[in-house]
Amino acid sequence: MPTAVAIPIELPAVPVPRRHPITVTEYFRMGETGVLDPQARVELIEGEIIDMPPIGAPHASKTNRLLDLLTAAVRGQAIVSVQNPVILGDLSAPEPDLALLRYRDDYYVQAHPRPDDILLLIEVADTSLVHDRNTKLPLYARFQIPEFWILDISGRHLDCHREPDSGRYTQQFRVHDLSRVGIGALPGVVLDLGALF
Repeated sequence: MPTAVAIPIELPAVPVPRRHPITVTEYFRMGETGVLDPQARVELIEGEIIDMPPIGAPHASKTNRLLDLLTAAVRGQAIVSVQNPVILGDLSAPEPDLALLRYRDDYYVQAHPRPDDILLLIEVADTSLVHDRNTKLPLYARFQIPEFWILDISGRHLDCHREPDSGRYTQQFRVHDLSRVGIGALPGVVLDLGALF
């Protein structure tokens, strides 16, 4: 009985399929031309369009309360932006729940804020907690966002991340006294966030 011999088969070189990352410019163009539904809750992260979950009442309530507290505390010193894009490089345009921006008289009419414009980003996390920790936290650190807060609704706590270096935050801590919460970029501002929980 003859023995089977493996005969090598040469396949033509075929390029391996790869993802095409969407740039920030392409992303906003898709919105302008109607490719993206104007009502769609999406954001661009690392070249991918990410669906965002619907906003539940607890999330909306915490965001609104934070908006009210921040606006009163920083009026004239900074701008509070709610669920609007910030541009991080060529491939990311996340929409944090709240962004505290350097004050500008034009309120960023010409272009969305970029890393140098950002003092603090805040994500109110319920169903998005894993995404906020695993995706947004390192993204914000990589782009040198000076401070990032995650308000964990179900855990009933606030985690602060400060001083980014080499793609990570070097200071990370849980705030235990919500009645006196400071903002690194605005040393004179102290917030009473006790009513959040």
